[in-house]
Amino acid sequence: MKKRIVFIFVALALVLAACGVKAAATPSVELVSPGGRAPSNEAAPFPTQAYAGVTDANKGSGDMSTSSSALQDRLVIMNADLTIVIPDPQAKMEAISQMANNLGGFVISMNMYQTSTQNGETAPEGTISIRVPADKLENAMSQIKADAVEVRNETRSGQDVTAAYVDLQSQLTNLEKAEADLQVIMDEAKDNPNSTTTSKTQDVLDVYNQIISVRGQIETIKGQMQYYEQASAYSLINVTLIAEETIKPIEIGGWKPEGVARDAIQSLIKFWQGFVNFLINLFLLILPILITIFVPIALVIWGIVALVKRQKRKKVQANKV
Repeated sequence: MKKRIVFIFVALALVLAACGVKAAATPSVELVSPGGRAPSNEAAPFPTQAYAGVTDANKGSGDMSTSSSALQDRLVIMNADLTIVIPDPQAKMEAISQMANNLGGFVISMNMYQTSTQNGETAPEGTISIRVPADKLENAMSQIKADAVEVRNETRSGQDVTAAYVDLQSQLTNLEKAEADLQVIMDEAKDNPNSTTTSKTQDVLDVYNQIISVRGQIETIKGQMQYYEQASAYSLINVTLIAEETIKPIEIGGWKPEGVARDAIQSLIKFWQGFVNFLINLFLLILPILITIFVPIALVIWGIVALVKRQKRKKVQANKV
């Protein structure tokens, strides 16, 4: 009985070692639950289609024929990026946030800041990242672009992670089978009448440590699969909002110069602005500072020179007498 337990224990250890190497090679993907918790990496992609054939990530050894038929559907990660010109970026950001909530999604991040226009003034710009149900992605994109003055950029990217998900399923099946076998060994070690109390305790502890290790790997894989499934129905949309006034051409008396003429006039205006600022600083700052520093010094030098000349005159008059 003792040799049998040791033999089974060694065999299971080899199986678990192989599963551990395979799990280490599987890339981890940060996902967000629909409850609204955002991941540490906001750009982490989300699957946009649920993997067909998976009904419960917490099941034990599943029917492999179901997994094979599920290969007909793919698990795809989708991202969308938009850059739009809008009259009021702040109002549009609030509208996008409300739209995401209405569609059953949520906001990941919002950022509003100020930028300079061609006329030297400031205007608001912002970025917002949202997640919406995959089947409403087109609806969301249409609503975002609906009142845009201009769509400057629109890109979409996708990544097929079906193989990674199937690999997680395989690892889960193997690990749960290993856990069941270890439990059998645990029961045999407890009931072994030929072992002493010390050896029985050591055998039970060894098997127990293996069970704990296997359960930890199982929970990790279940967590990854669960997040895949929960987030598989959501798509990521990153939107950059540009204020309309930042792209408006210069208007002088109703004339709107374009192209090279516009750039030349803009450069001339900037030169004048810089030159006027220089003159203001020269007369209101630099000259008063120079006067404050050098006028007293000049007065002292003038006084010394005048005193020396007076002394020379006195000596000349004394010599004549």
